[in-house]
Amino acid sequence: MDAASDGHDDHVAVTAHDLTPAPEPVAPAPHPPGTAYAFTEVYDAHFAFVWRTCRRLGVPTRSVDDAVQDVFIVVHRRLAGFEGRSTLKSWLFGIARRVARDHRRRAQRKDRGEPMNESLPDPHGRSPRDEVSRAEAARVLHEILDGLDDDKREVFVLAELEQMSVPEIADAIAVNPNTIYSRLRAARQAFEAAVARHHARERRLTR
Repeated sequence: MDAASDGHDDHVAVTAHDLTPAPEPVAPAPHPPGTAYAFTEVYDAHFAFVWRTCRRLGVPTRSVDDAVQDVFIVVHRRLAGFEGRSTLKSWLFGIARRVARDHRRRAQRKDRGEPMNESLPDPHGRSPRDEVSRAEAARVLHEILDGLDDDKREVFVLAELEQMSVPEIADAIAVNPNTIYSRLRAARQAFEAAVARHHARERRLTR
C-alpha cells in the first residue's frame, strides 16, 4: 500500500489493492500423485507468503518470526502426506491460519502496543520518505484488517491481497464457494466503509 503523495506528508491513501505482494520465487510445479515435495523448495518458494499471512491475520510483529517457524515445523512434519487435493498455497494457508490464531490469543494477554510492519525488508531498497509512507500505509491497513471479524479478514486477505481464486480460498479454509462469495462481498463492504471513515478522519485532522 503505497501512500499517494500530493505534496503533503500527512495524507495516506488506502485502497484494497495497494499492498500487492512483491514478486516471489517461482512456486514448485505440481508433483505427480504419490511424489512428495522437498521441504526446502516449499520453504524457499513460500516463506514470504507465510510471513505476510501470519502478519495480516493479526500476529503481532514481534511474534511473526516465531509464528512462521511454527508453520514450517508443521509443514515439515506433514509434507510427506500432502496429496495435492488442493493447491500447495491453499494447504499452507490452512496451517498458517491455525498457527496465527494461536499466536493472536497469546498476544491478547500481553501488551499490544507495537509498530505495525507489513513485510520483510525490501531487498531493492526505498528512500526514507518512501519507507515512512509505506509503513504508515501498512499501519492503516492492519488497523482496518483488525476491525474485521476472522471470516471476513481471511477471505479478504486471500482474495484482495494475495489474489487467490474463490476455489483456492474454499480449499484453504474448507468452506463452500458460495459462502466465500458471500463473505467476500461483506468483507469488501466493511473494508470500503472503514477506508471512508479513515479518510473522513484525515480530512477533519488536516482542516
